Amino acid sequence: MDARLLERITIEPGKCGGRPCVRGMRIRVSDILEMLGEGVSMEDVLNDFPDLEREDILACLQFAARRTDIVRLAA
Repeated sequence: MDARLLERITIEPGKCGGRPCVRGMRIRVSDILEMLGEGVSMEDVLNDFPDLEREDILACLQFAARRTDIVRLAA
């Protein structure tokens, strides 16, 4: 995994309710992931959001992968 991709994901308390966004824009990681999950192609996402770059989408995927790899102990 390329750690530099994760630098594209920002979290700012006053922006989008503190949710993870792409490069300080008001494009939430969850919105990108939801679109991909609904079968929207990467090319269509990039067309819908002209400020996004391919690496931003890859960063969203990497961010999500790392967030799901958290071990939690259950009692």
